[in-house]
Amino acid sequence: MTSGPRFIGSEIYRRSTYGGRHPLAIPRVSTCIDLCRALGWLPDAFYIDSPRATPEQLARFHDPAYIAAVQRAEATQGLPAAEQERFNLGRNGNPIYPEVFRRPATACGASILAGRSLAAAPGVIYSPAGGTHHGRPDHASGFCYFNDPVLAILAMLDGGLSRVFYLDVDAHHGDGVQDAFHDDPRVFTLSIHEDARWPMRKEGAGGIDDRAGGAARNLPVPEGFNDSEMDFLMGEAVLPLIEAFAPEAIVLQCGADALAEDPLSKLALSNAALWRVVAGVTDLVPRLLVLGGGGYNPWSVGRAWAGVWATLNGFEIPQRLPAQAEAVLRALEWRHSRGRNPPEAWFTTLADAPRPGPLRDAVRDLAARALRP
Repeated sequence: MTSGPRFIGSEIYRRSTYGGRHPLAIPRVSTCIDLCRALGWLPDAFYIDSPRATPEQLARFHDPAYIAAVQRAEATQGLPAAEQERFNLGRNGNPIYPEVFRRPATACGASILAGRSLAAAPGVIYSPAGGTHHGRPDHASGFCYFNDPVLAILAMLDGGLSRVFYLDVDAHHGDGVQDAFHDDPRVFTLSIHEDARWPMRKEGAGGIDDRAGGAARNLPVPEGFNDSEMDFLMGEAVLPLIEAFAPEAIVLQCGADALAEDPLSKLALSNAALWRVVAGVTDLVPRLLVLGGGGYNPWSVGRAWAGVWATLNGFEIPQRLPAQAEAVLRALEWRHSRGRNPPEAWFTTLADAPRPGPLRDAVRDLAARALRP
């Protein structure tokens, strides 16, 4: 790769939707791309059009029978009831929509390309369409049909890397990635997510004591988790764990659903807190892959992910957006109560107002327990 971060995207996300009132019936990747271009941050030389993963590539992690079922679901726009239940397709928030194979396969193609590229040479790659961390080998889960972070990490390992750190700051536990590498000491997974929110289970998965096979930590944070608390966890737990593991590469899942405006969590971060996470890991290793993830408010996720790209490049965030970027945000629609009268700041700014708050004992305790042997 030539000098500078690379952005992998695709136009498939502009026209594809999960449909109806599904939380992913909103434009996310296309909004991020449009904002970056409107701000002059994404020249063609730094943009890569994503390939689509082949069934053979997907089978590095996923069951061929499941991959074939997703292909059939797209071709016929339906599946028999028994197959819907077996593969969790067309149910439980995983709809069968027109691009149900092509769209997630494209996200996986980007992550596989990124993993292979970074295994071959140092660099920074950003793929906001990635981050589908709930995908399971043989079924869909939590809006995720395939697991692109797992495929990216496998591509890195297959390319010769031996130590990869996976950091997940989505509001939901990165269960699919943790379980994929449960017994693999080459991969350390760390998930910061809202306590007691799906997919955390009664048996303790995703809890502070869940260390999988040993190379894993989980930081289940309380409702109202604020910027001060995220900064504290980064300094007191995340960075020390990364430094102790001494990875050759970091994969950062940067879901935007921990932001205060998101409807699917009760966390209270500003997008600047996410950008500080990105900045905090950028210079730690020679290889960095940043992915998207959750995020269900089109304004907050588009603004947050555009700011991630700015952070990776060292671009200054403008106090007020120029007219072309503002037009991108004013063109958005959201069929949700919070979308009826959006605040003016969602149109005119990229950065949220800071959201500091008290540093609670529960958060201090998470950091201390994460560092215990």
